[in-house]
Amino acid sequence: MEKYEMNKFLEEYEKKLEDLKKALHVDSKKEELLLLEQKMSDSCFWDDPSSAQQTIGKTAPLKEIVKSYEQVEEEYKDLTELKEFALEDEEAMSLFETSLETLKKHAKELEEKVLLSGKYDYSDCILELHPGAGGTESMDWAEMLYRMYDRFCNQKGFKISVLDYQAGDEAGIKSIVLSIQGPYAYGLFKSERGVHRLVRISPFDANARRHTSFVSCDVAPQIAETNEVSIKDEDIKIDVYHSSGAGGQSVNTTDSAVRITHKPTGIVVTCQNERSQLKNKEVAMSILKSKLLELEIRKQEEEMKNIKGAQMEINFGSQIRSYIFCPYTLVKDHRTGYEMGNVTAVMDGDIEGFMMAYLQQNAEANHE
Repeated sequence: MEKYEMNKFLEEYEKKLEDLKKALHVDSKKEELLLLEQKMSDSCFWDDPSSAQQTIGKTAPLKEIVKSYEQVEEEYKDLTELKEFALEDEEAMSLFETSLETLKKHAKELEEKVLLSGKYDYSDCILELHPGAGGTESMDWAEMLYRMYDRFCNQKGFKISVLDYQAGDEAGIKSIVLSIQGPYAYGLFKSERGVHRLVRISPFDANARRHTSFVSCDVAPQIAETNEVSIKDEDIKIDVYHSSGAGGQSVNTTDSAVRITHKPTGIVVTCQNERSQLKNKEVAMSILKSKLLELEIRKQEEEMKNIKGAQMEINFGSQIRSYIFCPYTLVKDHRTGYEMGNVTAVMDGDIEGFMMAYLQQNAEANHE
């Protein structure tokens, strides 16, 4: 690498770091983090456990951003110091080029965090899949999507747990509710909200005809106890019933499964994954709070789109992506135009490109 190329790269990344620092509000995050840490060191901090947990929850995303930026900043400084040695020593040049690639990688990850700067983006999330009309075919498609998300979570190091599961009569699933835990889980998975369409030769059709199936995906941020969502006792109806597993077999003989209906909105949540009725009720209430919070987020999004005159559909019934297995192979997102011809890779969890394209489009729309 020539001296001119090295200087040009370093000048480019000096400007990029300045832009990232502003876009990520690093200085203000450092100040906020300092105030939170001072609060946490107070001797009375744990007198209110709920408030303490909320404060601790606020520090994690701040620390993550500040630490990531400082790492990239330090890598840049190391490169500037290494430059002069690299021009005179072959081994130093090799180290410079290796460090350069590392800086590029970490700077790209930092750029992605700019797209994940929403209020709840760092949070865990609740994800639900519900097959549309089509019987067994759609239920099988729902199970395929569950597998796809499970693979993606494993690749990202996210923890994925089944909160509620209803098996299909012959194959697939009637519905599933998942908890996905990991940094920026909601920020990434909110891009999956909507209807997913499958076109393929049905394995359940003796005449091997082509079928189209639909599954709706709903996503909500999963947050710790918060004052942002309050639920009045008179606004909910709680039913208990026997939990059941695949094939209708009884999981236990007690009324441990819980169904909660939120009367003002008509939202219904169920949980039967735990053996304890009390635990199922706690989980169901957590899911309900997440869905009510998501409802409020959606309202705010709609208001902003009305103000800006945006026309992009984001409602629950909108078809966001098509997965075509036949007569050709293609996965295409109808919102962004992003597509992949390798259907197998997508179904094995290679979906981050779709997520980032959606986030990029949203970021550009919000700056118009």
